Amino acid sequence: MADFVLVPGGWLGAWVWQDVASELTRRGHRAIPITLTGLGDRRHLARPDVGVGTHVEDVLQVIDHEEVSDAVLVGHSYGIFPVVGAADRRPERVGRVVHLDTGVPQDGDTVAGTFMDEARRTAVQELVTARGDGWRYPPQPTDRPEWWGSLAGLDDAARARLERLAAPHPYKCFTEPVELSGAVRGIPSTGVFCTGSGVSVAMVEAAYAAGDPRLAALADAGVSLFELATGHYPMLSVPLPLAEVLIEAAAGGGRRLGGDA
Repeated sequence: MADFVLVPGGWLGAWVWQDVASELTRRGHRAIPITLTGLGDRRHLARPDVGVGTHVEDVLQVIDHEEVSDAVLVGHSYGIFPVVGAADRRPERVGRVVHLDTGVPQDGDTVAGTFMDEARRTAVQELVTARGDGWRYPPQPTDRPEWWGSLAGLDDAARARLERLAAPHPYKCFTEPVELSGAVRGIPSTGVFCTGSGVSVAMVEAAYAAGDPRLAALADAGVSLFELATGHYPMLSVPLPLAEVLIEAAAGGGRRLGGDA
């Protein structure tokens, strides 16, 4: 049995993990979905000073108070920032970090710097100023997918649920750097690519074979790779296949650069 700590991406709460958590539990595992401060059913706690550091503390408190051991920390999109921050501070309690359709933050990185080019940062800041009181990043309608990432695989009901339950995200979370000591680098990790977002395992393997230096760290024996044929929200579009991938990752499965596990 594994302990899975499930951390959602921007605008989302623990609600987005409902079907994945149910399947993990049905399969005999422990699933702990988190709602970060200011989002989901904790949106009433939003304030201008909520940032990445606040959300790192949210994850740390769950690790400590749920007394998880050898936990699998899953970070979707923005959620990888608080995940790596917490894993870096509790490496002895974390068995694996799963990067779900997201990047690999380094010490001092910000969400805005990692995921947004200059034009997007300008557009988002204008939105925050005009419609978010200068500190909230309000979600946009799902008929504007450029704000959401790929919505491939979502039916009308799932899109309506996103719009209904998504909460404005404190924008400091996107501009505050994550602080890492380097301890997280010693924890095994898994990358799960959602091919609807434009990246696949085959693409990464080809870039690595071509000598792309940015992928050198992915050749470590502790790194495994998976892909799902869906968009940026697999917890809504393919929850059962996602649960299966998480279980396989916890058991050490997945592809390695240069060959299968």
